[in-house]
Amino acid sequence: MRLILLGPPGAGKGTQAKILVEAYNIPQLSTGDILRSAIAAKTPLGLEAKVIMDRGDLVSDAVVNGIVSERLDAADCKAGFILDGFPRTIAQAEALDTMLIDKGIKLDAVVEIKADADELVRRVIQRATESGGARADDTEEVLRKRLDVYQEQTAPLVAYYTGKGLLQAVDGMAPVDQVTAAIKAAIAH
Repeated sequence: MRLILLGPPGAGKGTQAKILVEAYNIPQLSTGDILRSAIAAKTPLGLEAKVIMDRGDLVSDAVVNGIVSERLDAADCKAGFILDGFPRTIAQAEALDTMLIDKGIKLDAVVEIKADADELVRRVIQRATESGGARADDTEEVLRKRLDVYQEQTAPLVAYYTGKGLLQAVDGMAPVDQVTAAIKAAIAH
């Protein structure tokens, strides 16, 4: 199973990825984790990313794409993977397409976890209240900014992958187990 999870911040991509990792015995590839692993392993791209991050700059698409490409070559990805947080832009999606073609890998599905922005904000505020505001990004202002960035940069991937016949959408506002069941049904086709 080779899968991309799309959806706005707070929609439950990470939660669903963890469940799917267990169900299909494949790794979840999150860009942040891949970057941290490459830095820890002191790969050439990891060292390049560290210099960039230490300056406080954003890691370029070229470096992120290279690190993702390296990670896809790992033995644990041979049976499949779940990409979570990558691609984030059309440019990254196009680079991923090229990577996968070069590696002889085909995506099985792209699942969009649809969620209402106002409900996501309500959930985050509720989580912050219940947890005592433990997370710095658990504010309405921060979440709305992240949602705006998602709409501007990542939401266009919905049309991109629809055009490739890969997109399956599920209702992320349902209870976790129902979302999981919907994802499993969507990727079974």
